[in-house]
Amino acid sequence: MRSSLRNDSLTARLVLPVVGLVLAGVLVNVAFAAWLATLRAAAAARERQERVAAALAESRVVLSPTVLDALHALTGSHFVVWDPTSRQPGASSLPAEQHAATSGAELAAAIEAGRIELDGARYRIGVTRAAGVRPERVLVLTPETPTLPAAFDTVWPVLAVAGATLAVFVPLALRTTRSLAARITAVEWHVDRIAAGEFGEILADGGGRDEVDRLSAGVNRMSTTLAALRTSLVTGERQRLLGQLAAGFAHELRNAITGARLAIDVHARRCPSGSGKVDDGLAIATRQLAIVEEEVRGLLALGRPTEAARGPVAVDDLVTAVRDLTSPRCDHAGVRLECEPPTGITLVGRPDSLRAALVNLALNGIEAAGRGGIVRLSGTSTDGRIELVVEDTGPGPPEAIGNVLGEPFVTGKPEGIGLGLAIAKAVAEDHGGTLTWSRGGDRTRFAISLPAETLVPAPLPSESSA
Repeated sequence: MRSSLRNDSLTARLVLPVVGLVLAGVLVNVAFAAWLATLRAAAAARERQERVAAALAESRVVLSPTVLDALHALTGSHFVVWDPTSRQPGASSLPAEQHAATSGAELAAAIEAGRIELDGARYRIGVTRAAGVRPERVLVLTPETPTLPAAFDTVWPVLAVAGATLAVFVPLALRTTRSLAARITAVEWHVDRIAAGEFGEILADGGGRDEVDRLSAGVNRMSTTLAALRTSLVTGERQRLLGQLAAGFAHELRNAITGARLAIDVHARRCPSGSGKVDDGLAIATRQLAIVEEEVRGLLALGRPTEAARGPVAVDDLVTAVRDLTSPRCDHAGVRLECEPPTGITLVGRPDSLRAALVNLALNGIEAAGRGGIVRLSGTSTDGRIELVVEDTGPGPPEAIGNVLGEPFVTGKPEGIGLGLAIAKAVAEDHGGTLTWSRGGDRTRFAISLPAETLVPAPLPSESSA
């Protein structure tokens, strides 16, 4: 209903004024044509009367009824011989009954008025002197064309053209304005949706043909920009809250880890083994605490920039450290852990953060691969870009969350909390890189891809020999 009212309103505002202007123009044109036709008819009557008068003035013919009838047949005017002394009519071309009904007094009054009406027909009356054998005065009765018929004969072509124009213009204008109104209404509803917070929807692109298309394109850009701003705002707020939550967890976990380490050290000093070696159970517990400590470092990397200094990080040492930290978990889960041969790659970064990110990726891979599965750690440098890769033979993440992996609390595991990939993504972005994943064959591949700026150039042969 609202759309119909607005379309009608737009139609009224666009079509009715134009139609009104056309009609006003037609009426003015018709009035002017009628006025001009009346003037021309009157001028033609006067000119005809003057020509007849001039012809009579030069004629030497006796004005008998026969001659007067012949003149009437030629000119269309009636002629009455007039005696100004007796003020009585003589011979005339009028019909006998009309001539008999016309008195001298009536003719005298008509001469004064310049017009006379006989049997409903109006005549312009003029007096002229005929130069015949016997000079006589003659009344010339020139018929006047009625104003309305004369005006109608003049204006009906104008009216016909105007009517045909309106018959074509009005439906075309209504169709055009309704189409325009529908496009404007679509833009209006789109703006209403944007005002209601529904960003990201796109209007059909008309190719910028007119102002409405350009308005639609502008609204589309506004909707897209607002959607991006809202996403950025929500992400930033989520990261802020996540950082606060992670910092709180990390603080409590760090205290617990410190207490557990102290307890293990005290127990090892109080109860030394006879062989002088550290008890295997205590060694495993220490390693597990080291893994938890790496996860705590990862939590500290979420939501706030780390203050740790950047320095050279050997990828081989980084991969080896991750292997040593996660190998007890692999043994317990029945997963084979593989590492590539040494790469000789060195980059500039924060070793603790990178190690924590890789540990989280490796733990996810171990859990995904399951007993009998394989997890592979590697580091590569291609086209100046460094990739720290963790591959596993697990089934990969669910397809439904594939596009949002790395967002906090997004996980495909029933008991997961969705922070492992978020930690890895935060570390990658802190180093100017990205976290990517892919599925190829029977393997799932997660890679922290770092830009060439983090790569430490290899020393020249002369430098290394020196």
